[in-house]
Amino acid sequence: MSRSPLAGRRALVTGGAVRVGRRLALELAAMGLDVAVHHRSSDAEAEGTAADCRARGVAAAVVQADLSGAGGCRACVDDAETALGGGIDVLVNSAANFLAAPFGETTEEQVDLALAVNLKAPFLLAQAVAPGMAERGFGRIVNMADVAGLEPWPRFVAHSAAKAGVVMLTRSLAQELAPAVTVNAIAPGTVLMPEGASEAAARRAREKTVLDRIGSPDDVAGALRYLLEADYVTGHTLVVDGGRLVRP
Repeated sequence: MSRSPLAGRRALVTGGAVRVGRRLALELAAMGLDVAVHHRSSDAEAEGTAADCRARGVAAAVVQADLSGAGGCRACVDDAETALGGGIDVLVNSAANFLAAPFGETTEEQVDLALAVNLKAPFLLAQAVAPGMAERGFGRIVNMADVAGLEPWPRFVAHSAAKAGVVMLTRSLAQELAPAVTVNAIAPGTVLMPEGASEAAARRAREKTVLDRIGSPDDVAGALRYLLEADYVTGHTLVVDGGRLVRP
């Protein structure tokens, strides 16, 4: 993969230790950015991802934080900037939870956690990095939304509401932080099945697309690279779902 015009800049990827977040961290490293890999409780995996980033010729560090509150979000940014030796130029809000419960049985605690990690954390992390980005005259923020934020999912009402909030947060921040900072989002469909998913579940996910296949984290990484390098795109949510939302 060729290096990017963003090579040499510093990036923070929340939830960057595993699954899609890991792939996004590796994409940034391949583009030539130094990367801080955030995790909450996946220390070994985060260290492995950071090592793989360094193997691509960049600096990489691991930062641990619970992003469900303001203190953890601020500490995450502070630790990332200290580890990388300067302000964060690229923020990728990938950390998320995926809480399932019937609407009538969803507890207040589940609602709070869904909103805290999926919506409040991206807000607070953006709030922490934005002043430095504006001062330096450059910044990129990419939020991970979800097709669940664009269509209602039974048993995931709190999650869907939180991800819908991410879409509007993206638009609002694009307006607020322009022109120095662009803010966009990616809304993946099924690009990685949950661990232990059955063949029947994979078949159902495939059949919900018009392309008749499940995607991969590579599809999300390609979207990330595009949004980071695009100088004239902001406030946009790029759907990467194999046509799920347009299926008749």
